[in-house]
Amino acid sequence: MGAERNTAAVPTAAPRSGARVVLGLLWSDKFAFVAALFLIFVVSCAVFGPLLLGGTATSMNLRLRNFPPFTLDHGWLFVLGADSLGRSMLARLMVASQNTIAVAAAAVAFAMTVGGVLGLMAGFLGGWFGNIVMRLADIIMSFPSLLIAVVVLYMFEPRVANLVLVLGITRMPIYMRTSRAEVLEIRERPFVAAARVMGASSFRVVFRHVAPTVLPTLTTIAALDFAFVMLAESALSFLGIGIQPPEITWGLMVAQGRNYLNVAWWLAFFPGLAIMLTTLSLNLLSSWLRIAADPTQRWRLEIPRGRDG
Repeated sequence: MGAERNTAAVPTAAPRSGARVVLGLLWSDKFAFVAALFLIFVVSCAVFGPLLLGGTATSMNLRLRNFPPFTLDHGWLFVLGADSLGRSMLARLMVASQNTIAVAAAAVAFAMTVGGVLGLMAGFLGGWFGNIVMRLADIIMSFPSLLIAVVVLYMFEPRVANLVLVLGITRMPIYMRTSRAEVLEIRERPFVAAARVMGASSFRVVFRHVAPTVLPTLTTIAALDFAFVMLAESALSFLGIGIQPPEITWGLMVAQGRNYLNVAWWLAFFPGLAIMLTTLSLNLLSSWLRIAADPTQRWRLEIPRGRDG
């Protein structure tokens, strides 16, 4: 009876949900936590900004041309000043975030999906198919990505679809090579051999058993690659061959404000600051994700527990 009472008296720890575990790991890295909050804010602006401030971003008021920032004389919408046509910089930044984030997200999703699948098949099947995939990756990587984008967008109309396609193609090799290298090691593990012995097809083995193991690595690369693609889109818009007016992106706002640096520095400063902070946040979050997704490194993020008194 005493043993039963002692056993019953031992408290059992409640299992933590997956969301709480992720939040705990994120809270352990304060820089990554702040970066995640900033990215949530940017995504919220991209989703709700055009719905709430779409008309304000295009409404011109020539009496407020190059209105300086950090004053509330004309309401909170002009706290970041106005551009050369009297349009609210805050509203334009929030509306432009949708195009900037959407183009980068679509290009990274395309590169990760197509490049990852080709890399998975190349690593698992090998042979002539693997050689063709790797030679294709070598050909794409032999040209500077921005140079390819400039040539293609100069030859064709600089539409959003063309911009996403060319940026996605230029980023495919990194996913092809990474996923192939991962599969070459994973395909020799016992669980893959067991799936083959049980009669699973190559398609099922690759996409049911191998792909989930490779996905965390590709996701970490995608978080870092998102920042690179966003910078590439901003550079192309700055050169005038990206998204065209009346659509706006942060890079296009920098390009439009460069002629007013002497008299209205905020026209180029604030969109440039948005690009820098978003890129920095993505880099910090990708570094955290690399550690959190690796079971051998995750202990570095574990929250230390106090000893029971």
